[in-house]
Amino acid sequence: MERELALVPGYGKTLVPARIAAQFSKQYRIVTDEGEKTAAVTGKYEYSAMSRSDFPAVGDWVLVEPLPGEARAVIHALLPRTSAMTRKEAGSVPDEQVIAANMDTVFIINALNQDFNIRKIERYLIAVWESGARPVVVLTKADLCDDPEDFISLVRSSAPGVPVHAVSSMLSQGKEEIAPYLVPGESVAITGSSGAGKSTLLNWLSGEDVQRVQGIREEDARGRHTTTHRELFLLPGGAIMVDTPGMRELQLWDSEEGWGEAFADIKDLAGKCRFHDCRHESEPGCAVRLALKEGTLDAGRYANYKKTEKELAFQKRKENAAVKRHAVGSRGRSAKSMKDRKSGGYSFSREGYDAD
Repeated sequence: MERELALVPGYGKTLVPARIAAQFSKQYRIVTDEGEKTAAVTGKYEYSAMSRSDFPAVGDWVLVEPLPGEARAVIHALLPRTSAMTRKEAGSVPDEQVIAANMDTVFIINALNQDFNIRKIERYLIAVWESGARPVVVLTKADLCDDPEDFISLVRSSAPGVPVHAVSSMLSQGKEEIAPYLVPGESVAITGSSGAGKSTLLNWLSGEDVQRVQGIREEDARGRHTTTHRELFLLPGGAIMVDTPGMRELQLWDSEEGWGEAFADIKDLAGKCRFHDCRHESEPGCAVRLALKEGTLDAGRYANYKKTEKELAFQKRKENAAVKRHAVGSRGRSAKSMKDRKSGGYSFSREGYDAD
């Protein structure tokens, strides 16, 4: 990072490094060597940003200019990210939303109650693998389950090589299993559905109530959005943890590598098919269909593999179309700007002209 910093004009003079601790729309809370401050990006920064993911997110390192005599600062630059967990932002226009940046580990939280969903865990695994961080599945509310080991085995079969731990904050069980991830200087994000117990886990690990929690609906174990924004917390042992709002559905964004990693076992099977372009339908010598028939490949896991493959392909087509529209619009704006300059700063129309 020092090399990148040295290339930024003003570093060490007016600009100092800071980390984004919380985000509230266009306002940020940052942490510097001088303590916490509030901050916002410069007008130039906002004008230059091409998408939402270009703006700072919780966990990001930025260069800021502290305002003399004030507890405020101005954000001038975003430093390169080592990892970034993202999702597709809700809405008809495709855009990328950064959930957390520069995380070493991401805890995928799923509760051992009626809301347990192995297919949902697979979706989160895709996003975490794509981010560049290390995924760890943490099954909360183990006190509500007669035999957590059955669920641990189920998750392990759908997440080969991924650590899986069951914990109960109510009974204070399992903390020693996740302690190795919470070493000084490590950054850990917690993500999952509403009601999975993310904020409760944070409070338990913190030893105090740093986040407000709410109960869940008894009839379906669904939670309500208690956490309304992403925020960074320092744990007693020196680790950094980011709590995130619950998500009803994680919409994937540009996650082909993460998809391949999450379903590496199926891709390995596909590589054993007789034909390299096997569609796993009626072709002879299909290793995937043989595994399904013999029961060594779970049918639900394979269905999710196909579903997310189609979803990512569709998302890619939408992104490419949006890029083309943006390129056409940019050329049009550039041509108009050149025409305006040649005409002395006026925009001409059939009705007359208007000064710019």
